[in-house]
Amino acid sequence: MKNNQFAIRPTEFKDQIEELKTIGFLDKDNEDQTDPIRLWKSFLSKSFLEAKTSSIFEEKLKTYMATETQNLNEYLDSATHLSVKAFYNVALQLLKFNPDVDFDFNDPLNAMKKIQLMIANHNNDSFNIDELKSAWYWLLATHNKNGQTYLDSLAAKGYFIDFYGKVTKPMLFNGKTLPVFDPHKLIHEVVYVESPQDSDHDGKRDLLKAEILRPQATENGLKVPILYTASPYNQGTNDETGEKLTHNVNVPLKHKVPNDLQYSDIEYHASNNEVPAPRSINGETKHAEEDFSRENSYTLNDYFLARGFAVAYMAGIGTKDSDGLRTTGDPEETISTVSLIKWLTGELPAFTNRTDNIEIKAWWSNKKVAMTGRSYLGTLATAAATSGVKGLKTVISEAAISNWYDYYRDGGLVIAPGGFPGEDADVLAEETFSRRLQPGDFQKIKTSWNKQLKDIANGQDRNTGDYNTFWDARNYHKSFKNITADVFMVHGLNDWNVKPRNVEKLWNGIKYNGVTQKIILHQGQHIYINAFRSIDYNDIINLWLTYELLGVDNQAKEIIPNVIIQDNTKPENWNAYKDWSNNNNEQVEYKLSNDKLVTKYIQSNNESFTDFLPESDFNFYSKHNDTWQHDLIANDNKLKNEQLIFKTDPINTDLIIDGKSHIQLKVSSSQNIGLLSFQIIDYGEAKRLNASPTILGKNNLAQTYDWREDDLREFTYASPSPFKMITKGHINLQNRNNNYKVDELKPDVFYDINVELQPTFYKLLKGHQLGLIIYATDFGMTVRGNQNITYTVQTRDSSLLIPIHKK
Repeated sequence: MKNNQFAIRPTEFKDQIEELKTIGFLDKDNEDQTDPIRLWKSFLSKSFLEAKTSSIFEEKLKTYMATETQNLNEYLDSATHLSVKAFYNVALQLLKFNPDVDFDFNDPLNAMKKIQLMIANHNNDSFNIDELKSAWYWLLATHNKNGQTYLDSLAAKGYFIDFYGKVTKPMLFNGKTLPVFDPHKLIHEVVYVESPQDSDHDGKRDLLKAEILRPQATENGLKVPILYTASPYNQGTNDETGEKLTHNVNVPLKHKVPNDLQYSDIEYHASNNEVPAPRSINGETKHAEEDFSRENSYTLNDYFLARGFAVAYMAGIGTKDSDGLRTTGDPEETISTVSLIKWLTGELPAFTNRTDNIEIKAWWSNKKVAMTGRSYLGTLATAAATSGVKGLKTVISEAAISNWYDYYRDGGLVIAPGGFPGEDADVLAEETFSRRLQPGDFQKIKTSWNKQLKDIANGQDRNTGDYNTFWDARNYHKSFKNITADVFMVHGLNDWNVKPRNVEKLWNGIKYNGVTQKIILHQGQHIYINAFRSIDYNDIINLWLTYELLGVDNQAKEIIPNVIIQDNTKPENWNAYKDWSNNNNEQVEYKLSNDKLVTKYIQSNNESFTDFLPESDFNFYSKHNDTWQHDLIANDNKLKNEQLIFKTDPINTDLIIDGKSHIQLKVSSSQNIGLLSFQIIDYGEAKRLNASPTILGKNNLAQTYDWREDDLREFTYASPSPFKMITKGHINLQNRNNNYKVDELKPDVFYDINVELQPTFYKLLKGHQLGLIIYATDFGMTVRGNQNITYTVQTRDSSLLIPIHKK
């Protein structure tokens, strides 16, 4: 394996000593020790938590080897000095690496370097007393084979139990918080936040249920920061009724009436509807009336609950035990999301129940909030950030939507999120409308909800796929200028659910806001990465939040790279970069010439393809999208007439595509309708990473002692394959100027189009070929009309622009 640790904080020796004292490795019994062997044995005795007697301790020592011929117990009894080699032989075993598999007893330092583990400074072949202390410090901060620091693995065995109930503030090691708060004594409480909105139009402000978990120490005066996850799924979902609403995508592409719209014609403007007056407060209390047994948790939040952070979950308007109606991403949902932050900072009231108006304040809050979560959860974090709300210090937006049009539409086309053909804003609203799960409540608002669903369906406009006022209300790009919180982005370069354009627009859209921004791009799809072995994600976020929410000067902004990207050609390889998708990157232009991509024209012809399949093939691909995707790239006989493929010659050096590729075509359609789809392909036999991570160990990662686990995961190699899709894009030929202006499309007339593909960062290896596929119906994303249309491309006037990474 290869260890990638980006969150290790450089620490002066004097600070290392203080931190070792703080966590108890150096104490009054050993801090004056001058013999490295004896001090090492003392450190080991504190680490072997299972050993309650000296006999058991010696038995444990015998299970480790210090040299090729001596076990650790023998070595400690006989050695007169502590060799660096022996220390790291044992260190590798403590870190769960295996001799003869991961390292050789005769050369542990070589393995340390190869795996990228921290090696302490030393002047000779043996450690002196200070070098040993420093080596032990760095060992505690180093990741083991399961992707945890050695100190965190000790915490999982109970190292910090003795600190429970005794600490009065968060404890730090190497710039990060430690699990010194007892997670079994968390306070669980429910409050009802009064949001300044009336989304169900009942004449009263919406009350929104929030679930809070906070350390017991808050009862004794500790003020804590809050990790807030806004999850519309938190209170349950309506999978069956959502499924019934799912739209049929086997429908024809329709001709659209041309228009002459300007952006001002479709721009969203907030309504001036008056918000009902706040409730009258009938009293105040510090104690909630309602608790809960188990929240619908996120394991990253679980990790921080033992580290002195509170966690809040809220599902928002239109969910179980809350007021309001679901709206799927509009300003009403942003107001709903932000309301909890305003309660946490003292700007809005919350109540102990829905009827008595007894106010409860977040008196335990230090008024500093971070938002966490993936997909819809991360989307609402982004939305909240665009409000500029006070107290929101940072958002960690994972796989987040930044423009709902880019989620459900593309280039004037209805486009499905990858894996969910037929889903749309109305389907998602219904799925998350968990007020339906309480029939007594639902009965009161059934009529209002049915009207709301119709309004969403009309607004989303599946007939045209155009950008309109409905989508403009759900476009957070317009409010990027309001973001004052620091933003940490995480996204999959192979995420075809929330496509990479969403994070690229956010990344480049806030560069001049004066905020700190970081991004991690992985090779996964729509996933979390906090339980990966090869990257210290939890440590990175720990360093980040310790700085952002506790105000600790731990150099997080400087230590964490601006851009971290997982290599697509090697497992467990992550690299740091200064930027991503920079508009200053060099553009390489490839011309289309016969079936080739070339830098200079060789020959040009008009090349045509159709968009019509025999009924049996069409029906099969409609039900087997993955097979269609394979056959498209493989140029299967069934699809030969439905596509054009252009390839470069094998490239003579590695090539890194960094950012947004563009297609420039002169193209015609045989009818007054037309859609085009594009894929950039890596052609070349190679081992490639699996599309989904492999579970290396079920429940293998404990958050701390006897406290919730996560599965250890990692991307591993799949069987060798001859190709892989790099990126894709789509356009309705009637929207060739922009997404809201519809132009006429005359049959057999050539038009110039320019299509921006989804951004990426991809290494194409020497000897591989870069390929472009031009086709029409995308069985996984577009409507599927199976219409007999012929498309013709004038290759002489067509090209592909590829952005090349600048080193």
